[in-house]
Amino acid sequence: MQEQLDIRRKAAEKVTIIGAVLDTVLGILKILIGVIANSTALVADGIHSLSDLVTDFMVVIVLRLSHQAPDENHPWGHARFETVGTVALGVILVGVGGVMAYDSLQLLFSEQPTILPSWPALIVAALSIVSKEWIFQYTFKVGKKLDSDLIIANAWHSRTDAFSSIVVLLAVAGAMAGIWWLDALAAVLVALMVGKIGWDLVAKSITELVDTALPEEKVTKLREQVLSVDGVINVHSFKSRRMGSQSLLEMHLQVAPHLSAAEGHFIGDNVVCQLQSRFDDISHIIFHIDTYDDEEFHDEVFCPVMPTRPEVSQHLDAIISRILGDNPDYELILYYHPEYIDLDIKASEQFHQLMLHTGLTARELQERLREQLTGLNWFRTLHLWLPPR
Repeated sequence: MQEQLDIRRKAAEKVTIIGAVLDTVLGILKILIGVIANSTALVADGIHSLSDLVTDFMVVIVLRLSHQAPDENHPWGHARFETVGTVALGVILVGVGGVMAYDSLQLLFSEQPTILPSWPALIVAALSIVSKEWIFQYTFKVGKKLDSDLIIANAWHSRTDAFSSIVVLLAVAGAMAGIWWLDALAAVLVALMVGKIGWDLVAKSITELVDTALPEEKVTKLREQVLSVDGVINVHSFKSRRMGSQSLLEMHLQVAPHLSAAEGHFIGDNVVCQLQSRFDDISHIIFHIDTYDDEEFHDEVFCPVMPTRPEVSQHLDAIISRILGDNPDYELILYYHPEYIDLDIKASEQFHQLMLHTGLTARELQERLREQLTGLNWFRTLHLWLPPR
């Protein structure tokens, strides 16, 4: 699992570093050409590009944190750091959209500027649009492949730079054509779009932080996979949540009551293996083995009121001693239900010899034991098994 996380982290870091290099080159180029071509919008766009470096570095740091192996303080792993990072990036996008909208509205209601930009600003703005759209598509594709909201958020952050470059292109073209206010109107629309993207990312991440269940269609597929495992009678108390790019599951698996604890646990391990082999986003699975359907009790604190094994054995020893005149060895198997206990007695050879000595058949002894136990409110039935001859 940790090896897969390291591969995922390296792939995410690679695309982020490529984006950081592109932001550096474009930022410096925009500022230089903006000064030469008298385009304050291009200079501002260059500063915006350089500011993206901050979020790129933040993404790399968050990736390093979120892909660390579980430790004593974080036994479930560090994937939630990625979610927190996504929230931070979403907030930044909302902030960027707000600032862009405020500046654009001021420009929209201001007087016509006296200094107009020249054509080199158009070329750099167009280059920025193409470059940032390319890095958006590349980063978004990697984010989808890795199922990383953080990388997807950073991809949209890169696209905001492309949007702002579109605004610059319209601003320069509009100013050169005499429609100076066109850039401000376009900037307001772009700002609203940027803010909407940021808000959606924040909202999605918050639902994860409050442990919202996986989508219903995904849960249905998971339950179907569990029920297809041999030995599983039913699955209930099914709980799911997201942690970064990973899914965490808890469930109760109902198996036949006569199975040994070892076989029940084997069935549970088989469920885990099949789920993780089919759904590669699942990391942790906690299962509880049930020998009956306890779904009606799972929403309340349920403490068993049935007698323990020593108490049941004490009752049986006393009854068997009265009937057979001695207390021979036997194996006792208990099948617990919230309202009763079923008993299996596997008699030893010594037990069988005492039966023969008293002249009791297995059926007769079984009935006498049942009669003696019937008055106990926890008893339902008993079966006596003789050793093979």
